Amino acid sequence: MPLLSLIVFLPLVGVLFLLLLRGPEEAVARNAFWMALWVSSVTLLLSLAAWFAYDGERGGFQLVEENLWIPQLGLGYRLGVDGISLPFVVLSALLTPLVILASRSIRTRVRDYMILFLVLETFMLGTFCALDLLLFYVFFEGVLIPMFIIIGVWGGPRRIYSAFKFFLYTLLGSILMLLGFLYIWSAAGTANIMELAEGLSLDPVTQRWLWLALFASFAVKMPMWPVHTWLPDAHVEAPTGGSVILAGVLLKLGGYGLLRFSLPMLPEASEFFAPLVFVLSAVAISYASLVALVQDDMKKMVAYSSVAHMGFVTAGMFTFTRQGVEGAVFQMVSHGVLSAALFLVVGVVYDRTHSRLISSYGGLVRTMPRYAVLFMIFMLGSVGLPGTSGFVGEFLVILGAFRVSGVLAFFVALGMVLGAVYMLSLYRRVIFGVPGSGAPLSDTDWREVVIFLPLAFLTLLLGVWPGVLLDMTGPSVDGLLSLMGR
Repeated sequence: MPLLSLIVFLPLVGVLFLLLLRGPEEAVARNAFWMALWVSSVTLLLSLAAWFAYDGERGGFQLVEENLWIPQLGLGYRLGVDGISLPFVVLSALLTPLVILASRSIRTRVRDYMILFLVLETFMLGTFCALDLLLFYVFFEGVLIPMFIIIGVWGGPRRIYSAFKFFLYTLLGSILMLLGFLYIWSAAGTANIMELAEGLSLDPVTQRWLWLALFASFAVKMPMWPVHTWLPDAHVEAPTGGSVILAGVLLKLGGYGLLRFSLPMLPEASEFFAPLVFVLSAVAISYASLVALVQDDMKKMVAYSSVAHMGFVTAGMFTFTRQGVEGAVFQMVSHGVLSAALFLVVGVVYDRTHSRLISSYGGLVRTMPRYAVLFMIFMLGSVGLPGTSGFVGEFLVILGAFRVSGVLAFFVALGMVLGAVYMLSLYRRVIFGVPGSGAPLSDTDWREVVIFLPLAFLTLLLGVWPGVLLDMTGPSVDGLLSLMGR
């Protein structure tokens, strides 16, 4: 059974049904919501089936589907997953139904909103499953279109500016990536990612130019300092669902691209540019953390914390140690869960007051005790408290950094300290601060609790049983490092 094809393209089947809906606007909106929720939930179940079908001990690419399009050019339809990509497939499939469930506050053009998120899910899943350069590029770039529309139509007052800034930043870098892919394809005579990772042989100078071309796209997507400025604007103006997917999945596409292409295919260039990446990571961690400290907008604070956490990811990745690379992958998955949860936390109170300012809130523990507990779990996970998923990834990254540079390890540790400062300050002011003058807010309802429970469960599960993820990623990370001669 073509399991991965079902996972990737089932959301598009849902889109076809949504396009056929007819009737009064209210009925169409209600049916679109339930259809999108049902399709995305089935997609999640199929992704879990892929997780259990994957042999983590053997590692490598499995569940591979391959059909040649143009054999003479080495182009084909190739899908497959390994221990690095499969967790992101499950993460993408998990967040989509949660976002749809959290979108009941959307009142205009609901069917269009659901269609865009299902299209976005197909592109996200396809990116993590693609094993052909052309196919990867189509999926990788495809995510821009629905997210651009989501921000531009359902975003805040500056949504047009933010949408175009997001689109232009990411598109510019991706043009250079396309040129790099075309060169690799012409030099190797194939677009098969599995073959390229094991057999691509290029001289050091060519590797460096190609590495820079790919890095231009992946660095913007993560985003790394100094090409991060589109992220706060996009997060602030995007609707809650857009912010959740943007932070939970789309930021991971850049890190995944580095792991899939830059490190195994261009190992000498990766080692050559590692010091540059360390400097950019250290600046991102310290700068973004300090900027987050002075924010009064909750969404901006979480957005800048994402920039800092992606600095952890790149720092660990380019240590070229098993602890560092595994920590980077773990941190990306953990951040996908925690950042999505934090934006949903902000969305709960924003739907009630239409304000993102920290100063608008205070003393919520008195009227929203369930909300305070859920917020606490995700806040403590974000600061890396032992027993939560955030601790495992950051601890592994620090271990890997210490093996390479004490200075790098210092900046990673500094980021953990600063992260604790601004997140604890946020929680204190919102939950225990002086109550505002407005009417008391109602606590989380059953729908919001249902949304938060799987994210809270994963935060604690990955914290107390990290092996459930590390056992999956370990063999694939070992294979990646062996391709680099490590």
